[in-house]
Amino acid sequence: MLFGSAIPAFAEEGLPGATMSLWWALPFAGLLLSIASGPLLFPHVWEHHYGKIAAVWAVLVIGPLAAAFGADLSVNAVLHALLTEYMSFIILLFALFTIAGGILVAGNIHGTPWTNAGLLLIGAMLASVVGTTGASMIMIRPVIRANDNRPFNAHVVVFFIFLVSNIGGSLTPLGDPPLFVGFLRGVDFFWTTANLWRETLFVTVLVLVVFLALDFFLHWREEGQPKIKDPTPHSKVRLRGLPNLPLLAGVIAAILLSASWKPGIDIPVFGVTLGLQNLVRDAIILALAFISLAVSRSEYRKANGFAWGPIAEVAKLFAAIFICIVPVIAILKAGTDGALAPLVALVTGADGTPNDLAYFWLTGALSSFLDNAPTYLVFFELAGGDARHLMTELATTLAAISAGAVFMGANTYIGNAPNFMVYAIARHQGVKMPGFFGYMLWSGAVLIPTFILAGFVFFR
Repeated sequence: MLFGSAIPAFAEEGLPGATMSLWWALPFAGLLLSIASGPLLFPHVWEHHYGKIAAVWAVLVIGPLAAAFGADLSVNAVLHALLTEYMSFIILLFALFTIAGGILVAGNIHGTPWTNAGLLLIGAMLASVVGTTGASMIMIRPVIRANDNRPFNAHVVVFFIFLVSNIGGSLTPLGDPPLFVGFLRGVDFFWTTANLWRETLFVTVLVLVVFLALDFFLHWREEGQPKIKDPTPHSKVRLRGLPNLPLLAGVIAAILLSASWKPGIDIPVFGVTLGLQNLVRDAIILALAFISLAVSRSEYRKANGFAWGPIAEVAKLFAAIFICIVPVIAILKAGTDGALAPLVALVTGADGTPNDLAYFWLTGALSSFLDNAPTYLVFFELAGGDARHLMTELATTLAAISAGAVFMGANTYIGNAPNFMVYAIARHQGVKMPGFFGYMLWSGAVLIPTFILAGFVFFR
């Protein structure tokens, strides 16, 4: 079942991509560089002015587009990007963020290696249902509480970021933003489940095996350490905020409804045509989020550390991303006739067929340092941008792009939005987390060998 098969090409229509130089990609690159470096190099300025910085980069796209190709074409391209894809994208993230924030795992258990592995596995499976952000919010505090009396516990949070905040979200469009972008471009809802479960299982099992070996070793070493008084003694684990569970089911049902119900009714909004099924889906999802706010108890959200800051930041930054990527997509559409022809050559074999291993590693390498949703979109377009063709004849190529974007967002703290959120929560809770480059030593030692094996097995 195709979602939105009538969705027009992403805002690049009308732009002469073959004649556009790489200068048009500068605002997109500048925005992503700002997102990557701002929280690390000038955190206080970024915290208070990230919206303004993102807006400047967006204006540097809109203004030159209007000057070069006319105001009408420029405005239409921007509105097309915002109304056909950004709106649905941010509504889903808002709903998952809001509903998951009302679900609290209360109580505490002792963090033995097997218990920790079980918690990580539960969180990883949950990530494809409520998203990596939602699963991270629900599970990170129970994991920290379970291990807060252990002298060696930072590694548990590191592996939590690997599995729950990234790898676990690879099985549905709900799991991670890049997969939802693919869904908006016409990829079937269950395509990722059917085509990525082997890669996800392979990587998850390998990472869990490494975690168990390390946690058993550190647990053994702790036997000779002075005992730490448990600040959160053992208590019965309870799931609070249960009314939010049917609301999550409602979000999934709304998405499946829009994928199967095609009334053939299009509604023009500011000159952009929107399918009725998409508007209905977004309205239902938005309503479910507000119902969650009404039925959830405030103390549960407070215990989860729920705040609107993270989703506000995502909303502002992604609005700019979806605008800045418009000329980049137009250039990519031109293929070998465009300014990004060298990039096309890197992922194309001598016989003209896609190099799946190159797609996997290039998508993953960029997703490690840049936001993985626009990175996915760039390589999705580079592979042709036709969802039906990518799901069939080029299924392994789309799987390589999807796996690279989702898996390798775990390589750095800035590869995926939940990574830094988990890092901040853990530090606030007293966990001695590794710094930016210290974390990369962990990912380099654990994830890179795992991804090398996965690439050899599935994409060579």
